[in-house]
Amino acid sequence: MTKLSSQRLAVQASSILLLFFALPITVFAQLEFERAPINYHSAPATDRIAKLRERLDNGKSKLKWEDKNGWLKSMLTALDVPESSQTLVFSRTSLQISRISPTRPRALYFNDDIYIGWVQNGEVLELSAVDPHLGAVFYVLDQRETDSPKIKRDRGECLSCHASSRTKGVPGFLVRSVFPGIDGRPFYSLGTTTTDHTTPLAERYGGWYVTGQHGDMGHRGNSIASEDSEPPIDIRRGANRTVLPKHVESEAYLHTDSDLVALMVLEHQSQMHNFITRAQFESKMAAHYDKTMNKVLERPADFQSDSRKRRINSAAEKLLKYMLFCDEYSLTSPVKGSTSFQTDFESLGPKDKQGRSLRQFDLKTRMFRYPCSFLIHSESYAALPNEVRDVVENRLIDILRGEDQTEDFSHLDDTTRLAILEILTDTLPGFKQRLTK
Repeated sequence: MTKLSSQRLAVQASSILLLFFALPITVFAQLEFERAPINYHSAPATDRIAKLRERLDNGKSKLKWEDKNGWLKSMLTALDVPESSQTLVFSRTSLQISRISPTRPRALYFNDDIYIGWVQNGEVLELSAVDPHLGAVFYVLDQRETDSPKIKRDRGECLSCHASSRTKGVPGFLVRSVFPGIDGRPFYSLGTTTTDHTTPLAERYGGWYVTGQHGDMGHRGNSIASEDSEPPIDIRRGANRTVLPKHVESEAYLHTDSDLVALMVLEHQSQMHNFITRAQFESKMAAHYDKTMNKVLERPADFQSDSRKRRINSAAEKLLKYMLFCDEYSLTSPVKGSTSFQTDFESLGPKDKQGRSLRQFDLKTRMFRYPCSFLIHSESYAALPNEVRDVVENRLIDILRGEDQTEDFSHLDDTTRLAILEILTDTLPGFKQRLTK
């Protein structure tokens, strides 16, 4: 067994994202995705890293090695991942655990469907992509100079962390807040928190560096915990930093920042991916079960059982509520990042006829000006089975037209509902036609 394999087994850690822990307590049972109809490990991946791997193998694409960061910059360019998305995490909770510390944090870069992890003097570049049919797929690329770099797909080690109730029971992502000791090792006895847009800021970013401004709100970032103190971390200690602490070997990184706004987006989209994958798997499994039982019971091939409908409706409703930022933590002070990430992110669109986009930030009382997830425009959302999209989008229309005034969606006033409706009408394929039905 190699040293790297031993580390994987010892920490049961992620091969890709450091992305993090413990759910509030909505329990999601892990789905059986190794067998039909999902066939997670035997089915060919079609995500963007898988396509890049194919191009590298047949010589249609090349990567450029650099002495300072190895394949990192070339991989960011090849996969359209912005350098401004850099976030730094110093807790020892990921694959290359022995190489991570408060002085040498792990760097994470991301876009809508790609995550890249880099560690100083690391053995591998850690890669993950969202496959529209398989969910999160994990890869590594050896950090050594060669004329023919080979991207390798993970065969299961990563799923020890990346397929649990923390990822909604599917291969997925998580952003985790811990209480880190002076060497970066978490005090697990103090607990951990899986964070997303619903998490109070005071519980976020333990084990992360955070640069940016957030007024009188505190968080766990930039600080070392103590088991003997109460509370273990003073959430004001690391507040409103605009530069990294002096002990960080910042010259090794592409930027000297770990942008707060990038972290907030990372938290939201990590779980949004999981809800989309969960809905995808639930629909396929329900259809597969009906197909089998229809043959056994000699029912019509297109018969849909009530259990199938309930299963799909449940997954669609959970996806919809998360998509519309139900229970989002309300900001009590304005938030400002420390890099160009906000501008880079907002520029991506798509925009409606009035120039509005779901990517536009608010950052005063909530994350986005128009609280409907930008990942509704993602390839993985577009790949959802029609029966799931029908439920999600028909419900979405009822809510945005004001026909659904239940408490779950009371955070959306009439002006906001109309704006989201107009943006989706102009930017989401098929949505305008659905409105006229």
